[in-house]
Amino acid sequence: MAPFTVVAPVKAMNTEDRIYQEALNVATMYYYQGLTTEAIAREMSFSRPKVSRLLSHARSSGMVEIRILNIQKALSPLERQIRDRYGLQAVHIVPAPELMGEVVWLERVARFAANHINGILESGDVLAIAWGTTISEIATNLIPRRIPELRIVQLNGSGNTFTPDNRYAAGILEHFARNYGAKVMLFPVPTFFDYRETKEAMWRERSIHRIIELQQKAKVFLYSIGAVDAGVPSHVYSQGYLDPRDLEELERERVIGDLATVFFRDDGTWEDIPLNLRASGPPLSLYRDADRAICVVSGRNKVPGLRAALKARLMTELIVDEPTARLLCRSGACEEAEEQ
Repeated sequence: MAPFTVVAPVKAMNTEDRIYQEALNVATMYYYQGLTTEAIAREMSFSRPKVSRLLSHARSSGMVEIRILNIQKALSPLERQIRDRYGLQAVHIVPAPELMGEVVWLERVARFAANHINGILESGDVLAIAWGTTISEIATNLIPRRIPELRIVQLNGSGNTFTPDNRYAAGILEHFARNYGAKVMLFPVPTFFDYRETKEAMWRERSIHRIIELQQKAKVFLYSIGAVDAGVPSHVYSQGYLDPRDLEELERERVIGDLATVFFRDDGTWEDIPLNLRASGPPLSLYRDADRAICVVSGRNKVPGLRAALKARLMTELIVDEPTARLLCRSGACEEAEEQ
């Protein structure tokens, strides 16, 4: 009598599992086996558009990590010029069509920054983030990656007299935390205090002091430069965080930009600006002393603030779109740096 085997019924895959497996198979054939999308479609009895969709899903879900290795460490002339003249660790100029406008410039820069951050964060790091329009755009372009024991801390408060919650800033931080499976430490204070005495008292609270200590321990800082009249408006200026008296004060003090809602002038000075005494962001000296302070900038009207921040050594690494980088050098910033 012939032996027989009892085979348990195969459990049908749900839709999510099926898409995952199909994307994995397609990615393996495309990246490891070198097959074309046409060959994969033929072999798997899929349409070519479906193969393309599965490849896109594999990349956006974090199944596929694409790294571009500049093995010769080659820099474009413009990157080298900015890096050498301002003593930066790295400059990344992102190609973008000038005629397409600032919304497209920001999208390109944000995608680059999201991929770049994925490649540098390591287990046990502390990532300090200053929320805002640019960082929000980066958050939407993150590619999932699990980083054990990563901690994320908010650099400046987000409370607003005219907006009763801080969901905008919290949403950005939470997006980063979910993407990396990280712990997040929000900063539950106003963006600007009404009175400096209130801020000083709050800074003595142990719960707040603990957050400030974590900011100071950060291995990587990620932020942009705020500008009053940017083409893509900086959130703090467009959403009621500053009242008319504050704006008058900034004009009187010749403020040209801010980092994490701490304002600075064209010459990089910031300590004696009265509004900074009520601001929740860290002192700008923190960026000068950081191991890795990554500033991401896009847009014409951010050029004056970027020029001032570069002169004041408020970053170690710059990510910027090509049109903005060219405007920076046309503004005389490169020549200024050469003279110093």
